[in-house]
Amino acid sequence: MKHFNLLACTATALVLSLPAAPALAQNADPSTDARSTIEPQVRTRDLSGTFGGQRMNYRATIGETILTSDDGKPEAVIVTTSYVRTPRDTSRPVFFIYNGGPGSGSVWLQMGAFGPKRVDIPSDARDDGAPPYPLLDNPDSLLDVADLVFIDPPGTGFSYLTEGTDPKKYYGLRQDARAVAEVIRRWINDNGRWSSPKYLGGESYGTTRTAMVADELEGATYNDVGLNGLILISTILDFAAREPTPGNEMAYVMILPNMATAAYYHGKVQAPSAEAIAEEARQFAIGPFATALLKGQDLPPAERASVRAELSRLTGLSEEYLDRANLRVTDQRFYKELLRDRGLTIGRLDSRYTGTDFDNAGETPDADPSFYGIDAGYTAAINEWARETLGFETDRAYNSIGTEPGANWDWSLGGGWGRNAYLNVAPLIGRAMRQNSQLRVFNGQGWYDFATPFFGAEYSLNRFGIPQDRLTFAYYDAGHMMYIRDEDRAKLSRDLRAFISDR
Repeated sequence: MKHFNLLACTATALVLSLPAAPALAQNADPSTDARSTIEPQVRTRDLSGTFGGQRMNYRATIGETILTSDDGKPEAVIVTTSYVRTPRDTSRPVFFIYNGGPGSGSVWLQMGAFGPKRVDIPSDARDDGAPPYPLLDNPDSLLDVADLVFIDPPGTGFSYLTEGTDPKKYYGLRQDARAVAEVIRRWINDNGRWSSPKYLGGESYGTTRTAMVADELEGATYNDVGLNGLILISTILDFAAREPTPGNEMAYVMILPNMATAAYYHGKVQAPSAEAIAEEARQFAIGPFATALLKGQDLPPAERASVRAELSRLTGLSEEYLDRANLRVTDQRFYKELLRDRGLTIGRLDSRYTGTDFDNAGETPDADPSFYGIDAGYTAAINEWARETLGFETDRAYNSIGTEPGANWDWSLGGGWGRNAYLNVAPLIGRAMRQNSQLRVFNGQGWYDFATPFFGAEYSLNRFGIPQDRLTFAYYDAGHMMYIRDEDRAKLSRDLRAFISDR
């Protein structure tokens, strides 16, 4: 097998072979010969900055990794962006980072939290408006404690599948994890970082990916890449407990504390703090509320009335509305109902954000104001940084949120069960921790995140088989992307700097 070995101290452009996905064969394609001549692109810049109070030089590299079939034909082009302190120090930790989706590029964590530059957008849950979106120095970058490697998996960012490649070979829980794990392993090999402390992490579905990739690196496929830490930001591991479908009562239990914190933020309930109302809601959710839901139609009227009253107090919704909803309010309904009297909806990714719909009727919002309130600024920032500063050349659009991966995603883990049955990847984290006595896990959650509720993350990581003494939990006064808020970006940086340094 042939591979390119360029710029040994940086992220390199690679040609590599992936194990074939189980039971997924690639159809022959007449364009195969044309696809065999892809020339990988790599660009480097030597830069400097101040991070964590330390002035330092670093090398920024944006490069393509070309994944091939067993017979050496290119199937996918993966773009990584690395930031490595100079002169190179192989004893420094390396942090491999990606976002979620599936289908999301690494732009959010790179240009919002951990990269050497960040985009300047409002910190107080206001819309980012129209350009310009300035790029600012990011003193909260973790470059003072770790070298950083941002990965855009297939179908995200500038990464793509070549013409004729079967999406089923790369779009799926296992398929995606194998591709990302191989990119990581090759980067380690080509940069001489086998003995460096290694951290792996992402946001949202990126936390799901972290569980899967850790399983690949430490067991399923390779079993030769030891990890020091897993960093989970806005965690989703147990999907069955998240989907509010009829008959799935746990979904209503998991999301109730988020309703309470959102109601608190918008002045619909009174409490000393978001943390205080969250704890009240946790105890009610796992106790009287869960009991009432599990009783179904056997719930006595007096108990129903008592639960309804407390549910109204915690969520700010009227008892009449809760009664008509049979005590079961979906997140989509809540976004529309909480501030209906003000003519506003609230955000899913961050319930601090508000939006105005076409009208004030209906059950669900027109869109998520916490997404359209930030998307333009981040996309502009990554294009400016990658193309103009780092010199990456491509006619392809940057997919900050691509639809192709999600539309083709294989959610099965094997063994006849998958997302539609009970998809929970938390046991993979437990197994990795049990088999690696020094592996630690950091979990960061925003109080106002409905996409990946904090109570759901706590629940999934509290199951048997996951060593509790190596878990670190941190909470932030923002939503899914807590680093949007200036104070929480600084806090997240401090928390992770301490986590990585505590070896």
